Amino acid sequence: MKTIALIPARYAATRFPGKMLADLAGKSVILRTYEAAVSTGLFDDVAVVCDHDLIYNEIVSNGGKAIRSKKEHECGTDRIAEAAAEMDADIVVNVQGDEPFTKRAPLEKLLQVFQGPAGESVEVASLMQVLTDPGSISNTNFVKVAIDLNGNALFFSRSPIPYHRNQEVKPVYYEHIGVYAFRKKTLIDFTALPVSPLEAAEKIECLRYLENGIRMKMVVTDYMGVEIDTPEDLEKATRLL
Repeated sequence: MKTIALIPARYAATRFPGKMLADLAGKSVILRTYEAAVSTGLFDDVAVVCDHDLIYNEIVSNGGKAIRSKKEHECGTDRIAEAAAEMDADIVVNVQGDEPFTKRAPLEKLLQVFQGPAGESVEVASLMQVLTDPGSISNTNFVKVAIDLNGNALFFSRSPIPYHRNQEVKPVYYEHIGVYAFRKKTLIDFTALPVSPLEAAEKIECLRYLENGIRMKMVVTDYMGVEIDTPEDLEKATRLL
């Protein structure tokens, strides 16, 4: 299977405008993310798909590959779908532009679910990690996911799920990590689906799959670093580096 990684990058992020070009220990956030994706060695092609010339020039001037979106998009998935439609690929991995600590092992584990007879039925897969800190579990910036016994997503929410009513039971809380792998056709078909009611309420685009009856396979991984949503995250990432 031919596998590519596409990195959606929007300049005017709501919580941290211009974060893609913010300095992270001498390099921009988006350049570090691009280089991290390339260094995994998992992909036949890697490209940043962006909406702004500043991001495009940042990648190209540093020897990378960037694609300028042809139109405005509501979400990162729509952005990479436009680019993927014109590329030769079987599996498309969406690596978020604010994930500069992207590692090989979690992505390799994600891609493995598409292999073998069992993998033939997998259309979309994504990563998650165990949450143990009560503050993170209740934090609405952390998207939580509940799964079935086969590891498929049941629901995504910014609220803590499941609700811990029975104190004799110790539920496992999972944080959804916004790294996806799609079969190319499934990715392109996604763009034809209208924004769904639960997606609109929670502002979580992967709910659109579930509301349209498309299963999403979830893969547990270890902590992937720091996702940069705020200036405080940038400071944390700088210390981690």
